[in-house]
Amino acid sequence: MNVKLSQKQIGQRVTELRKNKGLSQEDLAKRVNISRPSLAQIELGNRSVNILELQQLSIELGFSLDDFMSKNFEIHQEIDGDNEKSTNIAEERIAVPILKIDKLKNVLLYILEKCAGKPNVGETVLYKLLYFSDFNYYELYEEHLTGAKYRKLPFGPVPQQLNTIIKQMIEGGQLKRVKTEYHGYPQTRYLPLEKSDLTQLQASETDILDRVIEQMSDWSATAISNYSHNDLPWLASKEGEEINYELAFYREAPFSVRNYGDEIEQE
Repeated sequence: MNVKLSQKQIGQRVTELRKNKGLSQEDLAKRVNISRPSLAQIELGNRSVNILELQQLSIELGFSLDDFMSKNFEIHQEIDGDNEKSTNIAEERIAVPILKIDKLKNVLLYILEKCAGKPNVGETVLYKLLYFSDFNYYELYEEHLTGAKYRKLPFGPVPQQLNTIIKQMIEGGQLKRVKTEYHGYPQTRYLPLEKSDLTQLQASETDILDRVIEQMSDWSATAISNYSHNDLPWLASKEGEEINYELAFYREAPFSVRNYGDEIEQE
């Protein structure tokens, strides 16, 4: 028996079918000739699907329209070895960031060159500038900037392994750690002792860094922490867990750095 499905139900079924096939959002979007952000909006239930798109999805995901629209629709798990392999590859490529240590060091130096002199830019502000640089870059270009992994902690997203890297940079004479006070509170600051290697940073990367620095580097630690707490990737993650970069595609204004509405209209 066919039923009228809500956009959210359709989105959930498409998501489950896509994952069962071992496809990333990017893979499926290319196959059905829509943008990846549009597919993300479909899966969230924020965008309707017309009959032609649904037919194309049925071809690529291997379902019949009658079954898909039925009340008792079930997804049969793929058990083929090749499919399991492709699923693992897709998850590794899309969901698991690989830390680029030299890139992270250069990003740190670049940010500190621009704003280490500002009295508000202590450890907390620096961590948040890194977070928004990484997630804004991923949302816009669908590639990792530094590949740093972030955890949801009470004071906002915190990059993992950063303390180890900063220690290496201090020992290598690239950074200096300074303990001071700001408005009566203890503050840890980092001063760059050398310039970033701009040959290791693409124009698209420095553009994102400059935008984040311009927007947020004058904010207090409290203001930037509160702002990060309202960003969907942080909101949608559980306390103490790693924040999935894919959640950046579900952002809305003012956090989103892509205009998904225009992309949808242009298809």
